[in-house]
Amino acid sequence: MLKQNLQLKLGQKLAPQQIQLMKLIQLHTLEFEEELERELEENPALERVTDDNKEDSYEDEADSYEDEGTESIDTDFDVDEYLYDDEPSYKTASSNYSPDDEEFDNQSLLTEGQTLYDYLVEQINLANIDGEDLKIAEYIIGNLDSDGYLRREIKSVVDDLAFSQGIYTTKEHVENILENYVQKLDPPGVGARNLQECLLLQIEKKISADKALTLAGNILRNQFDALTNKHYNKIMQKYDVDEEDLKAALDEISKLSPRVGGNFDTQTITINQEIIPDFVIQVKEGKSGKPEVSAMLNSKNAPTLRVSDEYKDILTTYSHDKNSPEHKQAALFIKQKLDAAKWYIDAINQRQNTLLQTITAIVKLQKEYFITGDDKSLKPMILKDVADITGFDISTISRVVKSKYADTPNGIVYLKDLFSDSLTNDDGEEVSTKEIKTHLQEAIDKENKRKPYTDDALVGILKEKGYNIARRTIAKYREQLNIPVARLRKEL
Repeated sequence: MLKQNLQLKLGQKLAPQQIQLMKLIQLHTLEFEEELERELEENPALERVTDDNKEDSYEDEADSYEDEGTESIDTDFDVDEYLYDDEPSYKTASSNYSPDDEEFDNQSLLTEGQTLYDYLVEQINLANIDGEDLKIAEYIIGNLDSDGYLRREIKSVVDDLAFSQGIYTTKEHVENILENYVQKLDPPGVGARNLQECLLLQIEKKISADKALTLAGNILRNQFDALTNKHYNKIMQKYDVDEEDLKAALDEISKLSPRVGGNFDTQTITINQEIIPDFVIQVKEGKSGKPEVSAMLNSKNAPTLRVSDEYKDILTTYSHDKNSPEHKQAALFIKQKLDAAKWYIDAINQRQNTLLQTITAIVKLQKEYFITGDDKSLKPMILKDVADITGFDISTISRVVKSKYADTPNGIVYLKDLFSDSLTNDDGEEVSTKEIKTHLQEAIDKENKRKPYTDDALVGILKEKGYNIARRTIAKYREQLNIPVARLRKEL
């Protein structure tokens, strides 16, 4: 049975302007510059203030528009009929961007060269193979990945040949073509099914009476697991060689490539991205003789904008002509552009204020680090600490520090690197986990590579420095620093 009822709901919904402001805040300098240029191009009512007329600040221009432009609009005009959900259509993402814009920009250089597939097919067509076997070889080549490996099972290749090519063959026959034709092509190692086979194919091309090459081939063929786990004593006992002989063999293995198809990528993308700092942090001597730290925005993050005087004059002219429908519609259009320009100026102002307050709070918390430039001077700092000082939400702080860099006296610093959790040392003081990682890295850098420190040994070293940390925490920090376990750090 159909019936009507009234339901009242209370909820929060971000206005399109708020969403756009959040997007502006998280843009780094280059992206913000591109976004600003896009907006200036899309909205002729918005102007950049040049050096000649810089005395007219954008705040004054915005106030002027409020005082003059709005009053000049005929009150008979219903602007809401012309606006679209409080948001001009040209400001929506679908109008301003294409899906490809996020992946490629004008700083990406895309070039194409000869592919690995083309290079191998050229060779296989010159080999002593034809008919059905040639088609099988070409199909195998087509299944190689960009590194030159055949990652698929031979049985799957046999099934595909039957269904897609109409070629009925056996697993043994396909393996024979792979090993006797495809794997004989250049570059050596192509067509391998795993790393061991790839290295073996390369070393076999070099095998000679040389003792080091012979030992390298034997190690790859019979002691690959011992090699990957760096069980060097086991290898020396197996082949009855000394350390110098093993070093020579390992040197030959290190010259081999694990990615033989790496130089034949279908597309090579070279990205020359220049890092432009979003903030400038300066350290100067204060009146008391102590160093003082100050922060400011990069000048590209602080453009001076204003509402176009020409558009305000046009609006005044059109809005007083009540008899012309065309003029009325034109006035509504211009009013929309002026409203959008004023809002954008306000948004830029809010963005600058948010960024400046955030970096000022960070400088206050990490003053000692900016003075010394030593990672050990970093204090524990999380997003909530900055949010508490600025009064902004944690999500806003996260957007501000995302992809942002600061130019400091000690070089360019990624803001996210300044944030870390805390641990309590033996003196009861809270220290940054980044400081602990710095000590951990230093200990590993100074270790004897013939007998690298185990995680238990590292626990003892850090305990001597006043950091009482569990072994599992050492393991976690080591993994975060991309440092392998002691056994894999061992060198001869």
